[in-house]
Amino acid sequence: MDHQSLIAIAQQLAAGALTPEEFAQRASQMLVGRSGDPGEAAKMACLPTATLDLDRRRRCGFPEVVYGQGKSADQLREIFDALLSRGESVFATRISPEIASVLLATFPTARYNEPARTFRIVKPDSNSQQTNAFVAILTAGTSDFPVAEEARETLDWMGVRASVIYDVGVAGPHRLPARLAEFEDADAIVVVAGMEGALPSVVGGYVSCPIIAVPTSVGYGANFGGVSALLSMLNSCASNVAVVNIDAGFRGGYLAGLIATRRHCDSQKT
Repeated sequence: MDHQSLIAIAQQLAAGALTPEEFAQRASQMLVGRSGDPGEAAKMACLPTATLDLDRRRRCGFPEVVYGQGKSADQLREIFDALLSRGESVFATRISPEIASVLLATFPTARYNEPARTFRIVKPDSNSQQTNAFVAILTAGTSDFPVAEEARETLDWMGVRASVIYDVGVAGPHRLPARLAEFEDADAIVVVAGMEGALPSVVGGYVSCPIIAVPTSVGYGANFGGVSALLSMLNSCASNVAVVNIDAGFRGGYLAGLIATRRHCDSQKT
């Protein structure tokens, strides 16, 4: 049994935040997991509308991230409470401003980034820490800002230092080399671009690190909501470019963060 989690829900019961029935349900979930193995209980939290993976940090290096789109404020509140009671900080993506305003009333210390649509609650005693890893984020245009912000918030949550360089797209080719010194030593680079999606290939010709290309839905009609940029990036002639889905700032940031943190973990081992 996870004694700290049991103490946490007992404190919630004493404070009136949990009913006796809710306390009994959560306590029984900690005592016996779905498989009947007591050890499994510490690996998940069975809520009415969600089953949280509490073992994700041990297996994958970082805790479970909450995808907020389609979830109600009540559902998100319940998920956040469960994570916080077990010592995990909260990171949620695709949270609308309307839902965020409701959640901020319950979690006043949370950080909501409206352009990125991310919601974060950092516990003061959480074990997340800043690493020496460094990821640069480049955008082709200012209109790509929201997707870049989602990537930056993701890296910040991962404890990875991130630097964002805006508006260095191929329409003004002199702008990119002028700022090369700011990103050439990055462990990984996230390149966010819409329109024709050419920027990742150009960046790939300047650096030796992996590049995570993030196509955006920015563009005119023939852009097809980002499909044109996606196909251009998939056909990149730069060998160090990999591509994620359209407007997937979280995915781009997360993959770059994994590359950067693993690189520093491996260097420390040697």
